[in-house]
Amino acid sequence: MIDLTKQLCALDAASGNEDNVRKFILKRLENLNVQCKTDGLGNIIGYKDGTKLSKSFMLCAHMDEVAMMVTSINSDGTLQFSNIGGISGEALIGKAVRINGICGVIGSKAVHNMTADEKKSKINSDSLYIDIGCDNYESADKLVNLGDCAYFDSDCNDFGDSLLIGKAIDDRAGCAILLKLIENSEYSFSFAFTVQEEVGARGAGPAAFALNPEIAIVLEATTAADIPASNGSDKVCIVKNGAVIGFMDRSAVYDKELFNMALDLSEAQNIKCQIKTKVAGGNDSGTIHKTAGGIRCLAISIPCRYLHSSVCVAAKEDIESVYRLSDAVLAEFADRKAEGI
Repeated sequence: MIDLTKQLCALDAASGNEDNVRKFILKRLENLNVQCKTDGLGNIIGYKDGTKLSKSFMLCAHMDEVAMMVTSINSDGTLQFSNIGGISGEALIGKAVRINGICGVIGSKAVHNMTADEKKSKINSDSLYIDIGCDNYESADKLVNLGDCAYFDSDCNDFGDSLLIGKAIDDRAGCAILLKLIENSEYSFSFAFTVQEEVGARGAGPAAFALNPEIAIVLEATTAADIPASNGSDKVCIVKNGAVIGFMDRSAVYDKELFNMALDLSEAQNIKCQIKTKVAGGNDSGTIHKTAGGIRCLAISIPCRYLHSSVCVAAKEDIESVYRLSDAVLAEFADRKAEGI
């Protein structure tokens, strides 16, 4: 599963441009016992036919990543851009990027040219630019088109003590977990690899409407602020402390029965698990739970340090914990269905 995560992270697939990841996933699904299709938005939706039945149950992970989109070319050959998804200006300055195979670097006004107020202000990405080494508009225009995506030039590699570092762990680790569940689980369930989560969970609604499950489990990465500047609940969650479940975020209040069940199963099966300690962020659950006649939701997340940057950090053991806990929740509902509960 870790090698699969690395392969997925190496692919470039911004919101609305998920082709690379979609093709990779569809290729993996070809030889499995699944029915699937790609819908009009680009979601992969399908059904895994297992030997054991479960309730109408959907597992979901999003294919897209945060990136930048070229919006104009300056006379000096530099590029203006807009963020695709939530990226702070501080996470952008000086970062290497790639556009259509071309190397670039994100630059800003030199410190010695800034006013006192500018030095104190939060960095706005609108004030940044991408330098691709061109001297003028004409040379840059031959290499880059408006609407092209710029991606962090950062592959996923082993890091420190059993960690991973790189771009797009949010949510390629979730995609890897979902693929492994489709490959290995003995239970039947619906699944969705969604598009455009980073720009407002736009793909999840149509996918959930088409599948219309009773229950949805969203496999995601979430912010771990376990750094020296954070204390107590401000840490949100902690890398190497296991799978993360939340009671509420900015887009959804999670189903209480599912929340309690996940905690009980983690304890009973010795799966490392932690509760998200801050009401922050959001994911595909925010759209899914309001779809069709209403869908019960739970998010099971990988704690990820430096989220939405070129250097996301996650623990291999946490990815495994999310896989195990998701499988346990699926099995629990399958057993309940068999017992007529």
